[in-house]
Amino acid sequence: MSLQSKLESGQFAVSCEFGPLKGTDTHEIKENIEILKGKVDAANVTDQQSSVMRMSGLATSALCVQGGLEPIFQMTCRDRNRIALQSDLLGAWALGIKNVLSLTGDLPQLGDHPQAKGVYDLDSVTLLQAITKLNEGFDLSGNALTGIPVFYAGAVVKVESNTEASAELQISKFQKKIAAGAKFFQTQAVYDPAAFEKFMKRVEKFKVPVMVGIIPLKNAGFAKFMNANVAGIRVPDELIQQMAAAAKEDREKVGLEMAANLIKKMKPMCQGVHIMAIGWEKKVPQIMQMAGL
Repeated sequence: MSLQSKLESGQFAVSCEFGPLKGTDTHEIKENIEILKGKVDAANVTDQQSSVMRMSGLATSALCVQGGLEPIFQMTCRDRNRIALQSDLLGAWALGIKNVLSLTGDLPQLGDHPQAKGVYDLDSVTLLQAITKLNEGFDLSGNALTGIPVFYAGAVVKVESNTEASAELQISKFQKKIAAGAKFFQTQAVYDPAAFEKFMKRVEKFKVPVMVGIIPLKNAGFAKFMNANVAGIRVPDELIQQMAAAAKEDREKVGLEMAANLIKKMKPMCQGVHIMAIGWEKKVPQIMQMAGL
């Protein structure tokens, strides 16, 4: 069953994430595909994540299709103008890629080619509009297509907000993305079930599937780094202290158990989970088993 079929039928869906490598060696990618296929419903393929140059996400998504793992092709607006974005979308459909996640993209200065120029011809909302237009049989200039894609388009949303104004802004962005064509959402990493429940109550009226984001913690320093550097993510002090108290040889077990417990708590509130294991991709099936998925 496809990701779209599962979410639209009201069944709980599971996705994960992995990034293409820097180079042409696809051995690890193919290993991850073999481990994850049949376990998760789909896998996000990142697009130059954190502005670090890697192999094409389009090519990696095509490898997923070939290997029997349904991809979610992440597209950022940082590196391509509207011509290139639409071109890659048409190419993706021709290669059997049916899910697209729309992202604006991190600034180039944050990556390993800080001298690169960001494009940002479109943003995450206008990219969704472009996908919708292609699904209707036209490009952004109104030219008719020969052969029409039927993409299942998704978007990202932040759950944590420091102020009520910030929370309202996220809800407004959520609505704009739905209006532009988003059919499902994946959240940034969530570590506070109470905050997630509050968010879900605010967006349940829109009747769009939401998949809660989970990043397993590897150590206390990793958690503190995210708190300091990643907007929209807040790891509670109690979880940081729990990781800090764990012996070095037990940290992995504690991190995986913590992720599984968070999934158990938030599963009744949403329509799916998106596990971002960041180097622990091969442990996603273990997390799922621990969480009872």
